[in-house]
Amino acid sequence: MTMKILLLVTSVYGFTNRFSRPSHAINRVRLFSTIENKVKKPFYIKNEREAIAKKPDYLRGAGVFKDVKAEVTRSMRDQFDSDLMNEMKRSPNYVLEKDGGIVYYLAKDHGFCWGVERSINLAYSAVETFPDRMVHITNELIHNPMVNDRLHSKNVNFIAKDEDNNKDFSQINEGDVVMLPAFGATLDEMKELDVKGVKVVDTTCPWVAKVWNTIHTHQVRGLTSVIHGKYAHEETMATKSMAECYVCVKNLDEAEYVADFILTAVEGDGRAEEFMAKFGKAASTHFDPHKHLQRIGLANQTTMYKQETRAIGQLFQRTVMKKFGPDKINDHYYEFDTICDATQVRQDAVDLLCDMHHDSEQADLDFILVVGGFDSSNTAHLLEIPQERGVRSFHINTADCVGADNTIRHRTVSGDIVEGEKLLLDKYAGGDKLRIGVTSGASTPDKEVQDALGHIMLLNKFAVARASSPQP
Repeated sequence: MTMKILLLVTSVYGFTNRFSRPSHAINRVRLFSTIENKVKKPFYIKNEREAIAKKPDYLRGAGVFKDVKAEVTRSMRDQFDSDLMNEMKRSPNYVLEKDGGIVYYLAKDHGFCWGVERSINLAYSAVETFPDRMVHITNELIHNPMVNDRLHSKNVNFIAKDEDNNKDFSQINEGDVVMLPAFGATLDEMKELDVKGVKVVDTTCPWVAKVWNTIHTHQVRGLTSVIHGKYAHEETMATKSMAECYVCVKNLDEAEYVADFILTAVEGDGRAEEFMAKFGKAASTHFDPHKHLQRIGLANQTTMYKQETRAIGQLFQRTVMKKFGPDKINDHYYEFDTICDATQVRQDAVDLLCDMHHDSEQADLDFILVVGGFDSSNTAHLLEIPQERGVRSFHINTADCVGADNTIRHRTVSGDIVEGEKLLLDKYAGGDKLRIGVTSGASTPDKEVQDALGHIMLLNKFAVARASSPQP
């Protein structure tokens, strides 16, 4: 349309001298600009988000707190570093034998990732930079009790929310500082804060923002976003707010349900009502499965189990090819890997611990200890790997989970909290070494792992002492 208009106007006014711009040429430019401006531009959610983020009171990136960054980094090192974990990292193959008959096998990738460290540094720096202002945070910064407790101790106000994750922003006043957590914030939250006249400190992990860019690509291509994630998880709530049309699938079973709908459902068979009864809370408000599952793109919560995400992607590829034909797959399906590197390498490292356990030429592990917040998705998926491979393993969130009575409080793969299970088995009474695989989630400080291992070391010492004592 624009090109035709330009050609028409040019033919009316003719060509002009390259060194002059007569009035009729100026009029031609004005006419072209006026008509071009009337052409409706597509609306993209990303444009709204970026417009807010470009404002002067919206702070993000490593350079915004450069005056305090070095001191905050030193403070973080003092709070989170561990002598024991550093000793393991210096040991060949991350294997360390300690006095008392314990051998530790540390996963080669574990603990804090770059994105988490960045978020903590930004949050701590904001508190130091604005000591005289009220500082709020819209959620837990990360899923780790030690870090969030530290923010509480710095008088950061954690915004209250109800069971549906609706937040009460009425306590936020003009001039306050509001931090967005590593998981990000929903677009509605960003818009509400934008009109309140506050300084926003955005600590969102860049890997999460990468997923949002993939969601934007879906919108540009006219695709429905199928998000592999937990629809009520903070990160997924932020991600789906950036999508025009979406449905969330928690696992492969739910993805198979969606795939079956794509292949077999027909208008008027009642399957759409059944679909929405199942996915009503996990789909966009206007979702029509018959219409919106014709062209789909896959994205994911960054902390999901990568093998499951890949399996879901392969499932949808097969489904689309079967439904529309192999030559039409690019018209109906788009996929871009949005599992973050930190999640992948930590999962791979736990797989290697399990490989070692099952290697007949190497000693068995007595158990794998997984340390991280109970509500941490990436930590929960670390537990899934040894559980699926038949290796005894426990997910704990603090050192206090290891009891002085040789019991452990731990979270199962299904999310249940188990109390009072025996930790050290009787086999150690015969003098065998205790062999422990060790890993931790991307939001877990090394210091927290050291504290838990310290409790186990004490238990082992008592067990060895009892075994060596004369029996009556």
